[in-house]
Amino acid sequence: CLENPITSTMPPKAQAAAAPTAARFGRVKNNLRMGLVGLPNVGKSSLFNLLTEQSVAAENFPFCTINPSEARCAVPDARYNKLVDIWKPASEYPAYLFVNDIAGLVKGAAEGAGLGNDFLSHIQMTDGIYHLVRAFEDDSIVHVDDSVDPIRDLETIQHELCAKDLQALESAVARETADVKKTQGSKLSGVFISTMDKCREMLTNNKPIRDGKWTSPEVEMIKYKLHSLITTKPCVYLVNLSAKDYIRKKNKWLKKISEWIKAHGGGKVIPMSVEHEQAMWDNREDAEALAACAAEAKSALPKIITTGYSELDLIYYFTAGVKEVRCWTVLNGSLAPQAAGVIHTDFETNFIKAEVVAWVRLCIAPHIIPALLSSLVDLTPRARHTCVRTQHTCNPGLRPFFYSIFVSHLSPFLHPSRTDFEELNVGQKGMAEVKAAGKFRQEGKSYVVKDGDIIHFQIGQGSKKK
Repeated sequence: CLENPITSTMPPKAQAAAAPTAARFGRVKNNLRMGLVGLPNVGKSSLFNLLTEQSVAAENFPFCTINPSEARCAVPDARYNKLVDIWKPASEYPAYLFVNDIAGLVKGAAEGAGLGNDFLSHIQMTDGIYHLVRAFEDDSIVHVDDSVDPIRDLETIQHELCAKDLQALESAVARETADVKKTQGSKLSGVFISTMDKCREMLTNNKPIRDGKWTSPEVEMIKYKLHSLITTKPCVYLVNLSAKDYIRKKNKWLKKISEWIKAHGGGKVIPMSVEHEQAMWDNREDAEALAACAAEAKSALPKIITTGYSELDLIYYFTAGVKEVRCWTVLNGSLAPQAAGVIHTDFETNFIKAEVVAWVRLCIAPHIIPALLSSLVDLTPRARHTCVRTQHTCNPGLRPFFYSIFVSHLSPFLHPSRTDFEELNVGQKGMAEVKAAGKFRQEGKSYVVKDGDIIHFQIGQGSKKK
């Protein structure tokens, strides 16, 4: 396939701003976790049980959860399932997302209301947030504020998280100021002062730190001096609907919730229904009843899990063989030696090379083609190729014969779902077909591991190959 056909061949300009993702503030670890956050009685423990197949207490009264529960849930992936079907290994290890069930927050939690300080400290220990908000009416389930109003609930939680972060910020500034005074002639750095002032202004106005525009020095300052902040964490909003509303895909609050989230920095929003998910779980051993539930509306749990995983900026690669098929979690952007080190630290130290077959082939998306075609003119073949690759703006006037030639050449690449492994492997164990087609690449220490890569590492100094 053509590789990134509309990317300029000129070197990119230096950019002062950091990558626009909340994960840039996070810890550099592979075992990151999401925390379920929200008011009491919005369905957090019930959702936790469904995600992780646990039996945590989920009673109809506030604060039935005190200590956080932690468990893991397998990340659903058809690629992994196909590898298992092909190799039928003795051991199977999918990727896992770690999830914490955190007790409900109430108004005044940052000042200690409802054991709020303890609960907020539990959120600080997570790396990302599932913010669950209630949008269903049910008189039998108590609401801590006596009425259902998701916008008010969103405002309450955001205020408490920002208030807790503001306390942490003032403590950090006080500590830094005290340390500076101990050293004669020392003073606070300009980056520290400007970053703290910017954070203070945002938090005072109930704006999460993750929604700000930050330069790389500011990001590093926040990570170093304000590492315990909550509002730097990526957030996925989950809207808990009644089963009826979820099936019919209608609810009076959905538009208002979406508008509120857009006005407050944006974020992923996933409508779901604990009631519907529970019905599917209860019927898991009755194939006919389960099929009937699924026919009404698909489960949202797979999307919730995969979205949380990606928001933490995690990916995984595969190792596959008759002994085991396994997903290995790494941070997005990890180099091959770092990825090898997840298997064993010696693999990183003694790394020689990685033999890689890509799962996803980079193909041209169909929606890009009209824009490419409209920019091409009657040029020589070499100039046309340059035009495609460099995003040059050209005068209109594409000849019909070149249109047909261009489309005919692109047609093999207009299938984003086609993959090297899926296309070449015919269901037999091993990589013979892939190697014969020249798709089993050898990569060195500078290779950036891609999500879904199938990798075999070559390790030196007599270490056992994996």
